[in-house]
Amino acid sequence: MWNFIFADDAPEKREITLRFFDRIREGEYDIFISDLVIDEIMRADDEKRNALLKIVGEHKPVSLAITEESQELAEAYISENVLSEDNIEDVTHAAIATVNGMDALISWNLKHLANLRRMEMINVANMKMGYYKRLNLITPMEVCNEEI
Repeated sequence: MWNFIFADDAPEKREITLRFFDRIREGEYDIFISDLVIDEIMRADDEKRNALLKIVGEHKPVSLAITEESQELAEAYISENVLSEDNIEDVTHAAIATVNGMDALISWNLKHLANLRRMEMINVANMKMGYYKRLNLITPMEVCNEEI
C-alpha cells in the first residue's frame, strides 16, 4: 500500500492512500509495518526506496517481525489452497497480521488479498490453525469510506 503514495498511474488510488495517511497523521489509526514490507521496499530502485523509507520514517509504524509462527501459518495457507506457492509473500502478509492480532490488513492487492473470497479463505484457515480473531482484508478506500 505504501507505494501507492507515488502511484501517478493510478491517481484515484493515490489520492485515497494519501487521505488514509493524513488520517494516520491525525491519530485516527495505529499503523504497523512488517519486516516483509521493509524487505519489499528495499528491493525497489534507489529513488523509490529512499522516498518510501522517508515516508515510513515520518509515520513511525510499529514493526512486526516475520516469525517462525507466521511462516508456519503462511505455509498452512498454501496447504489450504488459499493461494499458490508463487504467492508466498502475499499470504505471509496475512499470516504476520494474524499472528500479531491485527484487526485488518490494508492493501490495494485486490487479486490476492483485499477481496471477500480470499478473506474468507484466510479466516477459515486461521480457525483451523487456532486463530479465532477475524482478520479483515480491506483497501484504504474501505477504511476511509471513500469511493473511486
